[in-house]
Amino acid sequence: MKFETKLIHAGQEPDKQTGAVIVPVYQTSTYKQDAIGKTRGWEYSRTGNPTRKALEDCIAALEGAKYGLAFASGLAAETAVLNILKTGDHIVAGDGLYGGTYRLFEKVFKKWGLKISYADSANPPAFKKALKKNTKLIWIETPTNPLLAVTDIRKIADTAKNSKAFLVVDNTFATPHFQRPMELGADAVVHSSTKYLGGHSDVIGGLVVTSNTKLYESMKFYQNALGAVPGPWDAWLVLRGIKTLAVRMKAHETNANIAAVFLKKHNAVKKVYYPGLKEHEGYETARKQMSGFAGMISFELKGRFKAADAFLKNLKVFTLAESLGGVESLACYPATMTHAEIPEKERIKRGITEGLVRLSVGIENPDDLISDLKQSLSKLLRQA
Repeated sequence: MKFETKLIHAGQEPDKQTGAVIVPVYQTSTYKQDAIGKTRGWEYSRTGNPTRKALEDCIAALEGAKYGLAFASGLAAETAVLNILKTGDHIVAGDGLYGGTYRLFEKVFKKWGLKISYADSANPPAFKKALKKNTKLIWIETPTNPLLAVTDIRKIADTAKNSKAFLVVDNTFATPHFQRPMELGADAVVHSSTKYLGGHSDVIGGLVVTSNTKLYESMKFYQNALGAVPGPWDAWLVLRGIKTLAVRMKAHETNANIAAVFLKKHNAVKKVYYPGLKEHEGYETARKQMSGFAGMISFELKGRFKAADAFLKNLKVFTLAESLGGVESLACYPATMTHAEIPEKERIKRGITEGLVRLSVGIENPDDLISDLKQSLSKLLRQA
């Protein structure tokens, strides 16, 4: 079954009882048992729910994995993965991380005794150098948030395998439409399904997939024991969003490419970060492991904070807001929004400067998006 067909049908067979073509919202907390110890496959909706199971089966099929698990948020999904570790275990993480992931590492799991080192996301040898005898997990995002660095998944997978560590890849920015890390050697893949998978800025959720039975059983235990699960309505909304993922991602990519080309030529812009540009240092790696470049762009303005503030205030079509991956175009100021939890000195070291702006390019008409960027940037030049 081809990818676009899986989006519509994987885990989503017509309802056996009624023939409903769309998976029903099983809005129930509990299920009738026919006798003591005799269920119909369902007991309690924290443990399992048919709507949620359809979503879990769907994302597993899309990523080419055996197992899928759904959670109440992307961070809940990440926490499930990290719970496979124990006190004293070591993680090597790419330095290009969502601020919430950094916060989870530094302010939650460090207190529980996990050790964490960071490696240059664009430099595979740096991960090997950062390994220790107690390294149990390697964690990467690719492309990274917000600088869109590209990590060679296959090379990192080889490093993980040789060190007997698990490799986890956050695939939120690329989605399985453009990139499937399991096929490149990853042991598990995480998603914030709030973003492109849901696609409509109307639901919070997270997903994990793996083909490793031991990992799955550990995370499944956590899912039930801690209960950070999505309700059936949230699971249904993500399923609905997934159906149009292919057509949306193509539109996001087309518009983002147009916007990136425009921005790199503008006098107010110092640098553009988009892996679809040939001058991007990760372009060749992205071409090798991705089938497209998705819809995220970051760029640095010459006037730093003052310029970024004025630019964001002048936008008309782009909306200043956190999050990404919805059909509407969003603009974000990472330093005080998505990456505010990273100390200023560390943010600057990682390239998250006062002039950095991140765009989630939506699927509006590209002429309107370019006009909006143009008018806002033009005002900056007039004010300079």
